[in-house]
Amino acid sequence: MDPFYLLLFAALMVGTAKGGLATVGSLAVPMVALVMNPVVAAATLLPVYIVTDWVSVALYRRHFSRRNLTILIPSMLGGVAVASLIVTVAPEDLLLVFTGLIGFWYCLKSWLRRSPAEPRPAHVLPGVFWGTLAGITSYITHSAGPPTQAYVLPQKLPKLDYAGTIAITFAVVNLSKLPGYALAGQFDGLDWSAILWLIPAGIAGTGLGRWLTGILPQAVYVRVIEIMLFLLSVILLAKGTAGLIA
Repeated sequence: MDPFYLLLFAALMVGTAKGGLATVGSLAVPMVALVMNPVVAAATLLPVYIVTDWVSVALYRRHFSRRNLTILIPSMLGGVAVASLIVTVAPEDLLLVFTGLIGFWYCLKSWLRRSPAEPRPAHVLPGVFWGTLAGITSYITHSAGPPTQAYVLPQKLPKLDYAGTIAITFAVVNLSKLPGYALAGQFDGLDWSAILWLIPAGIAGTGLGRWLTGILPQAVYVRVIEIMLFLLSVILLAKGTAGLIA
Protein backbone atom coordinates (compact mmCIF):
# COMPACT_ATOMS: atom_id res chain seq x y z
CA MET A 1 0.00 0.00 0.00
CA ASP A 2 1.18 3.52 -0.81
CA PRO A 3 2.19 5.11 2.54
CA PHE A 4 0.46 8.35 1.51
CA TYR A 5 -2.99 6.73 1.54
CA LEU A 6 -2.28 5.21 4.92
CA LEU A 7 -1.20 8.66 6.13
CA LEU A 8 -4.50 10.10 4.87
CA PHE A 9 -6.41 7.49 6.86
CA ALA A 10 -4.19 8.15 9.88
CA ALA A 11 -4.91 11.89 9.62
CA LEU A 12 -8.63 11.09 9.54
CA MET A 13 -8.16 8.97 12.69
CA VAL A 14 -6.28 11.79 14.43
CA GLY A 15 -9.09 14.20 13.61
CA THR A 16 -11.76 11.75 14.76
CA ALA A 17 -9.97 11.48 18.11
CA LYS A 18 -9.76 15.25 18.44
CA GLY A 19 -13.44 15.46 17.58
CA GLY A 20 -14.34 13.47 20.67
CA LEU A 21 -13.41 9.79 20.23
CA ALA A 22 -10.30 10.07 22.37
CA THR A 23 -7.51 7.49 21.95
CA VAL A 24 -8.41 6.64 18.34
CA GLY A 25 -5.67 9.04 17.22
CA SER A 26 -3.07 7.27 19.35
CA LEU A 27 -3.45 4.25 17.08
CA ALA A 28 -2.51 6.31 14.00
CA VAL A 29 1.29 6.40 14.36
CA PRO A 30 1.65 2.66 15.20
CA MET A 31 -0.48 1.88 12.13
CA VAL A 32 1.58 4.07 9.77
CA ALA A 33 4.80 2.74 11.32
CA LEU A 34 4.00 -0.59 9.69
CA VAL A 35 4.99 0.86 6.30
CA MET A 36 7.37 3.74 7.13
CA ASN A 37 9.86 4.93 9.74
CA PRO A 38 7.91 5.65 12.97
CA VAL A 39 9.88 8.84 13.67
CA VAL A 40 9.08 10.15 10.18
CA ALA A 41 5.44 9.09 10.61
CA ALA A 42 5.11 10.92 13.93
CA ALA A 43 6.79 14.05 12.55
CA THR A 44 4.59 14.06 9.43
CA LEU A 45 1.40 13.76 11.50
CA LEU A 46 2.51 16.37 14.06
CA PRO A 47 1.10 19.37 12.11
CA VAL A 48 -2.19 17.48 11.79
CA TYR A 49 -2.32 17.03 15.56
CA ILE A 50 -1.64 20.73 16.12
CA VAL A 51 -4.27 22.02 13.67
CA THR A 52 -6.97 19.56 14.76
CA ASP A 53 -6.26 20.36 18.42
CA TRP A 54 -7.50 23.90 17.90
CA VAL A 55 -10.37 22.91 15.62
CA SER A 56 -11.59 20.71 18.49
CA VAL A 57 -11.18 23.60 20.95
CA ALA A 58 -13.50 25.67 18.74
CA LEU A 59 -16.01 22.82 18.55
CA TYR A 60 -16.05 22.25 22.32
CA ARG A 61 -15.57 25.82 23.52
CA ARG A 62 -18.83 25.63 25.53
CA HIS A 63 -18.42 22.06 26.80
CA PHE A 64 -15.73 21.29 29.39
CA SER A 65 -15.08 20.71 33.07
CA ARG A 66 -13.43 23.84 34.43
CA ARG A 67 -12.25 22.04 37.57
CA ASN A 68 -10.50 19.34 35.56
CA LEU A 69 -8.82 21.93 33.36
CA THR A 70 -7.47 23.83 36.37
CA ILE A 71 -6.04 20.59 37.78
CA LEU A 72 -4.82 18.80 34.66
CA ILE A 73 -3.31 21.59 32.56
CA PRO A 74 -0.79 22.87 35.16
CA SER A 75 0.17 19.35 36.26
CA MET A 76 0.60 18.12 32.67
CA LEU A 77 2.70 21.18 31.82
CA GLY A 78 4.82 20.35 34.86
CA GLY A 79 5.16 16.80 33.58
CA VAL A 80 6.27 18.07 30.16
CA ALA A 81 8.90 20.25 31.87
CA VAL A 82 10.18 17.28 33.88
CA ALA A 83 10.23 15.09 30.77
CA SER A 84 12.24 17.64 28.81
CA LEU A 85 14.96 17.37 31.47
CA ILE A 86 15.04 13.57 31.70
CA VAL A 87 14.19 12.58 28.11
CA THR A 88 17.77 11.50 27.32
CA VAL A 89 17.97 9.14 30.31
CA ALA A 90 14.34 8.06 30.77
CA PRO A 91 13.69 4.33 30.19
CA GLU A 92 11.27 4.72 27.25
CA ASP A 93 10.44 1.02 26.93
CA LEU A 94 9.71 0.74 30.64
CA LEU A 95 7.47 3.81 30.45
CA LEU A 96 5.58 2.22 27.54
CA VAL A 97 4.96 -0.93 29.58
CA PHE A 98 3.93 1.07 32.65
CA THR A 99 1.56 3.28 30.64
CA GLY A 100 0.06 0.26 28.89
CA LEU A 101 -0.53 -1.46 32.23
CA ILE A 102 -2.43 1.60 33.48
CA GLY A 103 -4.90 1.44 30.60
CA PHE A 104 -5.12 -2.35 30.78
CA TRP A 105 -5.82 -2.20 34.52
CA TYR A 106 -8.47 0.49 34.16
CA CYS A 107 -10.38 -1.35 31.40
CA LEU A 108 -10.36 -4.70 33.20
CA LYS A 109 -11.47 -3.08 36.45
CA SER A 110 -14.31 -1.30 34.65
CA TRP A 111 -15.47 -4.33 32.67
CA LEU A 112 -15.28 -6.85 35.51
CA ARG A 113 -17.11 -4.67 38.03
CA ARG A 114 -20.41 -6.30 39.02
CA SER A 115 -22.30 -3.09 39.70
CA PRO A 116 -21.86 0.41 38.25
CA ALA A 117 -19.45 2.58 40.21
CA GLU A 118 -20.50 5.95 41.58
CA PRO A 119 -19.02 9.01 39.85
CA ARG A 120 -15.68 9.91 41.41
CA PRO A 121 -15.02 13.58 42.28
CA ALA A 122 -12.15 15.43 40.60
CA HIS A 123 -9.83 15.46 43.61
CA VAL A 124 -6.71 17.60 43.34
CA LEU A 125 -3.96 15.22 44.52
CA PRO A 126 -4.92 12.30 42.24
CA GLY A 127 -5.32 14.79 39.41
CA VAL A 128 -1.84 16.21 39.97
CA PHE A 129 -0.38 12.69 40.05
CA TRP A 130 -2.12 11.48 36.89
CA GLY A 131 -1.63 14.81 35.13
CA THR A 132 2.10 14.91 35.83
CA LEU A 133 2.46 11.32 34.67
CA ALA A 134 0.45 12.13 31.54
CA GLY A 135 2.72 15.09 30.78
CA ILE A 136 5.83 12.93 31.10
CA THR A 137 4.48 10.11 28.95
CA SER A 138 3.06 12.57 26.42
CA TYR A 139 6.51 14.07 25.85
CA ILE A 140 8.63 10.91 25.93
CA THR A 141 6.40 8.14 24.57
CA HIS A 142 3.46 10.09 23.03
CA SER A 143 1.07 7.99 25.12
CA ALA A 144 -0.71 10.27 27.59
CA GLY A 145 -4.11 8.68 27.02
CA PRO A 146 -4.07 5.95 29.70
CA PRO A 147 -3.01 8.17 32.65
CA THR A 148 -5.42 10.95 31.63
CA GLN A 149 -8.37 8.63 31.18
CA ALA A 150 -7.61 6.72 34.38
CA TYR A 151 -8.32 10.03 36.14
CA VAL A 152 -11.15 11.52 34.05
CA LEU A 153 -13.27 8.51 33.00
CA PRO A 154 -14.21 7.46 36.59
CA GLN A 155 -15.76 10.91 37.07
CA LYS A 156 -18.50 9.91 34.57
CA LEU A 157 -18.68 13.37 33.03
CA PRO A 158 -21.34 14.01 30.37
CA LYS A 159 -19.82 12.92 27.06
CA LEU A 160 -19.54 16.45 25.61
CA ASP A 161 -17.90 17.79 28.78
CA TYR A 162 -15.50 14.84 28.78
CA ALA A 163 -14.59 15.34 25.12
CA GLY A 164 -14.17 19.09 25.56
CA THR A 165 -12.00 18.68 28.65
CA ILE A 166 -9.68 16.27 26.83
CA ALA A 167 -9.60 18.49 23.72
CA ILE A 168 -8.71 21.71 25.54
CA THR A 169 -6.18 20.04 27.84
CA PHE A 170 -4.23 18.42 25.02
CA ALA A 171 -4.40 21.50 22.80
CA VAL A 172 -2.61 23.55 25.46
CA VAL A 173 -0.15 20.81 26.40
CA ASN A 174 0.74 19.95 22.79
CA LEU A 175 1.34 23.63 22.05
CA SER A 176 3.80 23.77 24.95
CA LYS A 177 5.85 20.98 23.33
CA LEU A 178 6.42 22.85 20.05
CA PRO A 179 9.65 24.64 21.11
CA GLY A 180 11.18 21.33 22.19
CA TYR A 181 10.13 19.64 18.96
CA ALA A 182 11.57 22.50 16.91
CA LEU A 183 14.90 22.42 18.78
CA ALA A 184 15.04 18.65 18.28
CA GLY A 185 14.69 19.21 14.52
CA GLN A 186 11.40 17.33 14.18
CA PHE A 187 10.14 19.90 11.65
CA ASP A 188 13.24 19.59 9.47
CA GLY A 189 12.81 17.85 6.14
CA LEU A 190 9.05 17.39 6.36
CA ASP A 191 7.14 16.87 3.11
CA TRP A 192 4.88 19.91 3.40
CA SER A 193 3.18 19.22 0.08
CA ALA A 194 1.90 15.93 1.54
CA ILE A 195 1.03 17.56 4.85
CA LEU A 196 -1.17 20.11 3.04
CA TRP A 197 -3.29 17.15 1.92
CA LEU A 198 -3.29 15.55 5.35
CA ILE A 199 -4.53 18.61 7.25
CA PRO A 200 -7.94 18.77 5.46
CA ALA A 201 -8.35 15.04 6.14
CA GLY A 202 -7.64 15.71 9.81
CA ILE A 203 -10.15 18.58 9.92
CA ALA A 204 -12.78 16.38 8.24
CA GLY A 205 -12.07 13.70 10.84
CA THR A 206 -12.56 16.25 13.63
CA GLY A 207 -16.00 17.06 12.28
CA LEU A 208 -16.77 13.35 12.00
CA GLY A 209 -15.65 12.73 15.58
CA ARG A 210 -17.78 15.61 16.87
CA TRP A 211 -20.81 14.27 14.99
CA LEU A 212 -20.32 10.72 16.29
CA THR A 213 -19.87 12.02 19.84
CA GLY A 214 -23.15 13.89 19.53
CA ILE A 215 -25.22 10.95 18.28
CA LEU A 216 -23.79 8.09 20.35
CA PRO A 217 -25.66 7.32 23.59
CA GLN A 218 -23.59 8.08 26.69
CA ALA A 219 -23.07 4.40 27.61
CA VAL A 220 -22.06 3.44 24.07
CA TYR A 221 -19.70 6.42 23.85
CA VAL A 222 -17.93 5.45 27.07
CA ARG A 223 -17.62 1.83 25.95
CA VAL A 224 -16.07 2.91 22.61
CA ILE A 225 -13.52 5.03 24.51
CA GLU A 226 -12.70 2.09 26.78
CA ILE A 227 -12.26 -0.32 23.86
CA MET A 228 -9.91 2.11 22.10
CA LEU A 229 -8.01 2.57 25.38
CA PHE A 230 -7.70 -1.21 25.72
CA LEU A 231 -6.35 -1.59 22.15
CA LEU A 232 -3.85 1.22 22.72
CA SER A 233 -2.74 -0.36 26.00
CA VAL A 234 -2.11 -3.70 24.29
CA ILE A 235 -0.01 -1.94 21.61
CA LEU A 236 2.00 -0.05 24.25
CA LEU A 237 2.60 -3.24 26.25
CA ALA A 238 3.72 -5.13 23.16
CA LYS A 239 6.01 -2.34 21.96
CA GLY A 240 7.55 -1.76 25.39
CA THR A 241 8.04 -5.46 26.09
CA ALA A 242 9.67 -6.00 22.70
CA GLY A 243 12.07 -3.15 23.45
CA LEU A 244 12.95 -4.50 26.88
CA ILE A 245 13.77 -8.00 25.65
CA ALA A 246 15.56 -6.90 22.46
